[in-house]
Amino acid sequence: MKIAVASDHAGFLLKQVVIETIQAMGHTPLDLGTGSMDSVDYPDFAEKAGMAIVEGEVDRAIGICGSGVGVCIVGNKIPGVYACLCHDTYSAAQGVEHDRMNMLCLGSRIIGTELASRIVENFINAQPSDDPRHVRRTSKIRQIEEKHLKSC
Repeated sequence: MKIAVASDHAGFLLKQVVIETIQAMGHTPLDLGTGSMDSVDYPDFAEKAGMAIVEGEVDRAIGICGSGVGVCIVGNKIPGVYACLCHDTYSAAQGVEHDRMNMLCLGSRIIGTELASRIVENFINAQPSDDPRHVRRTSKIRQIEEKHLKSC
């Protein structure tokens, strides 16, 4: 699996841990920046991660900022991106399985490196469920997305 990873300056150090975790699992990370702890704007990098999903360059993405909230908001502005802020292992797996989450958002100032690695592992190992109730619910999400895109 190929996974985009992007962060702002606050997430830069955690991004390195996330990339190492992805590699250790035998998957391919795509580092979309930032490349240092110099101040940058999280929307620029979260958008790159989301667009990598939409354009088919990656299977999933991980966005990191100080709280995780900013990158999550940006991700969810991109049609076809289903971004979720997860600071526990259960939500990281369940979000993929039940809700077809394709962008994991992490807050580097909220969680430590060990927990972040476990969350990333659960996100990557999870597969979307074909259970009819989950398919029905995620279909409704896409319908809501399409309805509101048309009204813009």
